[in-house]
Amino acid sequence: MKLAADLRAFESRLGHSFKSPEILVEAVTHASLSSPTRPDNQRLEFLGDRVLGLVMAEALLTADTGAAEGQLAPRFNAMVRKETCADVAREIGLGDVLKLGRSEMMSGGRRKEALLGDALEAIIAAVYVDAGFDAARSLITRLWADRIASVKQDARDPKTALQEWAQARGMTPPRYTEQARSGPDHQPVFTVMVQLDNTESETASAGTKRAAEQAAARALLARMEQTND
Repeated sequence: MKLAADLRAFESRLGHSFKSPEILVEAVTHASLSSPTRPDNQRLEFLGDRVLGLVMAEALLTADTGAAEGQLAPRFNAMVRKETCADVAREIGLGDVLKLGRSEMMSGGRRKEALLGDALEAIIAAVYVDAGFDAARSLITRLWADRIASVKQDARDPKTALQEWAQARGMTPPRYTEQARSGPDHQPVFTVMVQLDNTESETASAGTKRAAEQAAARALLARMEQTND
């Protein structure tokens, strides 16, 4: 099987030349374009999620041999969450080569966070199937290298961290309110405000409501911790 020019260019960006090109085609094919003769990437996504998890657990243990489980778990979650996978996918231009059905393409599928994250997991599985575990490990540690090196001592989810901070001070959980939504349907921008019982608040905008909530929580927690220091 001969790969199209865009997939050959993607191989170069990925840093892996497939012995079985058809596995790469499967990895970039979304369910919206699947057929009996064209398998989609959902099965590979299932496998890639497990390969990523094992490699990341090993990488984090190696990066900090003195870290306790309580420190490693939030770091692990930060490294394998869908948003992180989507960010990595954008860095290697994965969205540009995805094979999507017309409706998914028209709704901005190449930029959707969940779709990109799932496709990256499928790519990881494709490398694993094509060349084995060592090749998949090498790919993951290279693509995540900067993130592994800079993962924070406390990589908890910002919303969880803010809620714990508030509850430790006798407050009710933070309240999140969508302030605005702008942009086209296929590329919306959400603006969300988070507020505490003491009326302190922060507002943030992002491409998904969850990302906007996370950004607002992160900003408010940083300010509250600085004020209380």
